[in-house]
Formats: sequence, C-alpha cells, structure tokens
Amino acid sequence: MAPHANDTNGTATGMDVKTASASTFEVSSPSVVYTDDSVKAKYTYRTTDVSLVDGKMQAKPKETVYDFQTGTKVGKVGVMLVGLGGNNGSTVTAGILANRRKLEWETREGPRKANYYGSVVMSSTVKLGTDSTTGKDVNIPLHDMLPMVHPNDLVVGGWDISRLNLAEAMDRAQVLEPTLKGLVRKEMVNMVPLPSIYYPDFIAANQGDRADNVIDGSKASMEHVEHLRKDIRDFKSTNNLDKVIILWTANTERYAELTPGINDTAANLMAAIKAGNEEISPSTVFAVASILEGAPFINGSPQNTFVTGCIALAEEHNAFIGGDDFKSGQTKMKSALVDFMINAGIKLTSIASYNHLGNNDGKNLSSQKQFRSKEISKSTVVDDMVAANTVLYKEGEHPDHTVVIKYMPAVGDNKRALDEYYAEIFLGGHQTISMFNVCEDSLLASPLIIDLVLIAELFTRIQWRKDGEQDYKSFHSVLSVLSYMLKAPLTPPGAPVVNALAKQRSALVNIMKACVGLEPENDMGLEHKLF
Repeated sequence: MAPHANDTNGTATGMDVKTASASTFEVSSPSVVYTDDSVKAKYTYRTTDVSLVDGKMQAKPKETVYDFQTGTKVGKVGVMLVGLGGNNGSTVTAGILANRRKLEWETREGPRKANYYGSVVMSSTVKLGTDSTTGKDVNIPLHDMLPMVHPNDLVVGGWDISRLNLAEAMDRAQVLEPTLKGLVRKEMVNMVPLPSIYYPDFIAANQGDRADNVIDGSKASMEHVEHLRKDIRDFKSTNNLDKVIILWTANTERYAELTPGINDTAANLMAAIKAGNEEISPSTVFAVASILEGAPFINGSPQNTFVTGCIALAEEHNAFIGGDDFKSGQTKMKSALVDFMINAGIKLTSIASYNHLGNNDGKNLSSQKQFRSKEISKSTVVDDMVAANTVLYKEGEHPDHTVVIKYMPAVGDNKRALDEYYAEIFLGGHQTISMFNVCEDSLLASPLIIDLVLIAELFTRIQWRKDGEQDYKSFHSVLSVLSYMLKAPLTPPGAPVVNALAKQRSALVNIMKACVGLEPENDMGLEHKLF
C-alpha cells in the first residue's frame, strides 16, 4: 500500500476501510442480538434515589431499562489536529507511523519497539468475567470490548500557524530519539500543515515568530469558519474518509470573556462571529466550523473554548464536543492520589503543585493570561472528591490549593512536577506526602490524543433508547465519557463534574459493557467468599 502524502492538505498516512467484527468474544444472552452491522443489547441500569422523609434519608432502588445499538462498521477515519506541527502533533504522527510499520530503533539504553503504552484503549485491560472452570478473572484489552478503529488506520492531518513540515517540526520539538526520527523522516517531510487562523490577542506575544502560516484576518469572521469547513470537507474527500475527528492540541489561549449578547446563546455566538467580535477565540471558531460540518471536536487545552453559545450550537446540530485540557502527568497523579486519600478518611488540608518545563507550551504559559487558563484547569481537579466527603469537610471547607508553572528552556519537553500533600490524620496528627514527577510531556499526551479520537469515534456509532420507545438517539452532544483523559471535564449543562480517576474509568468501561449487555465492574467476589 502506498502512503498518502499531500503537502497542501496537511495529510499523513492512512490505511484502507476496516469493518471490525463484533469483538473477540460473544455474549450469550437473550438480551443481546448480533446482526451484520450492529450489536443490540437490552440493559437494566440500576441506581438509587435518595430523598429526605421526616428528617431521615430514604434510599429507594431504581431500575431503568435501555436498549443500546452499536454499529460495527468502523469505516475509514481521519483526525485533523489543530497544532499539527507542535510537539504533540509531530509526536503522535511519528508514533502512528512507527507503530504501523512496527519499527525498532536503537537508543543508548538498548533497542526499543513501537508501542501504544499510555493509551488506556490500546494498552489496558478490563475484566470480562470469571472463568467457569478455574474461578479466575478473565481480562481482555479494552479495545476488544467493542469494534473500534485501530490507530494504525487513522489518516492524520491538520493546521498550524507554523509552516514547518512535520520532519522539521519533529526536530524542533526535541522529543524523539534521533534513530527513530531517521526512520520516519521520509514520510513526515512531505506532511505540511494547512494554514491556521491566528488572533494574536489570544496567545502569548512570544508565539509571534512562529506565525508564518496563517489565514488572512486577525479576528473571528464567517470567512474563517467557512475556510475551515472547506478544509475539513477537502480532507475528507481527498482521503476518501467516512468521518473526521477534529482535536485542538495547539497553544493555550487566554480565557474569553463570557458576555451576554455575545457568546451566551448559539444565535448570539454566530452573530458575534459575523460581526468580528474580538472576544471570539480561535478555538471557538474551530469548534463552530467542526459542529457545522458534523465532525466531533475535542479541546485538549485549558481555555474556555466551549462558551455556553458553543455548547448550545452543538446541541442544535447534534454534534459531539469534548474537553478540556489533556490530563497526562501531574494532574492525573493528583486525581488518583487525592481520591485515594479522601476515600481512606485522610483530611487533605493543603496541596502545593509546582512544575517547570521548557517546551513551547511552557513558553506560551509564561504569559500570565495564558497561565491563568491552565491554573483554573489544574486547580479544580479535587473539587468533587472534597464535596463527596461531608465527614472530613464541612460546607465551605476546601484544601488550600496552589499551582505554579515556570518556563525553563533547558529541560525541554521533560517537565518537572513537584507536589506536596499536607493532611490531618488521627488525633490531630499530620501526614506529608512529597512527590517528584518527571513527565516526558508529549510522550504522555500523544496516547491521550489517540484515546480521545478512538473513543469519540466509537460514540458516533452508539445509539440508545428507553425500553418501549420507538426511535434510537445519540448520546448528549457533550461527551463527558472522555473525562478520563481531560483535566477539566466538560459535562452537559446541569450535570455534575467527576474528576476522580477511578470513577471516570469505570464510567467509560461500564458504558461499553452495557453496549454488549454485560453487568458493570463488580469486585465483590462473592463466589470466593460464600461457602
């Protein structure tokens, strides 16, 4: 197979259309039906309603029966990255090429092979059930639970404000081993990002020297929206794709002001774009273009891309959106550790997080307005865990929590993260946990990009209805199921935000299980405890 290469369409390689089998297993149940193009499952969702009756909480079990229908024809999928020429964009593209070609290369520590480590979809397993003979757990890869696109089959393209081809961008990023870069250079040199939109007020002034590949105009316009829509259509048709996922992995923007009459409703947002309002960010323009094209849009940076008008527009068009901000290193550790400590009955009273990094993300974040966006996304990751424990925390109580980021060019993409957790324990005692975490930033973020694309694509094929209803419908436009990969999870209006890492993963796994009629993860192990 000859690879696709197009130096005007920002296109990386892709493979032919795939039609996946239902999975590597089959559910034997009258509630599950396999057809040529779908898996249909009837699923009983069990929850508990709680109400206050005469001063006493009354818990009432509740059951709701749903029908799920998952299409098994994956088709040919493309991903367009905003920030294709950045550290993440060049790294994930090289990674897909390396995996597709099953590359091996030498390092000073010995030979290495291409892999998808760090991807929850490609490199983690889930419990399918218990072996009927031995009683042992049977675990399968998460990507075998339902038919999913394989990242090796993705067609990669996108936009960047820098015109460097991806081989040059890869060199600039200083992430990959030289021997690996040499193996993928021939393909990546022909990949050139499409021109992007550039509104200088939204990113740090120190990014101006990179902006040599931009579409005319320095503020939002319908011309920009239509230009991006055409780019998406052209990419889709040129590569003969069935669907395209758009993902923002470009610079962190400053927060956009939320203003009634400007970005509070879908109609106002569209009018503000037409009028060239200067509070409409580039990422929101990309989101609007994607929504209007029916392409899922995921925001991997911390800014408030999804203003209320943008969410409303997505709902109007039944388009998927998800965000915000990749959760790769320090914050992922924090959301796991804080969940563990609070669930263990330990009262965290202080969390101090410091990190320094030397990549372009760090350079951009050295500007205060852009740092503020990151500070917000990092600082809210413990809120739901604190609120869930009313024994430790009375109303209004919250641990002191501070986040510091410094730009240190010498460390490059190897971010240093230092955290101190200070907690109150038994009888007024204290516990201090200090953690030093060296995060190879782009090598942690790239698998998250793959996960976000694969899961978003899967959910374009899942439909549901309540038992007895005639028509199936899609999930809500806001794909909160992506929360495991994101620092500041976007949720449907009025829905609670969940930051606890274990809950986020359980939600993803259990929804996938429901689609094949299986029960949620159950760790009771009664078969080993009742004799």
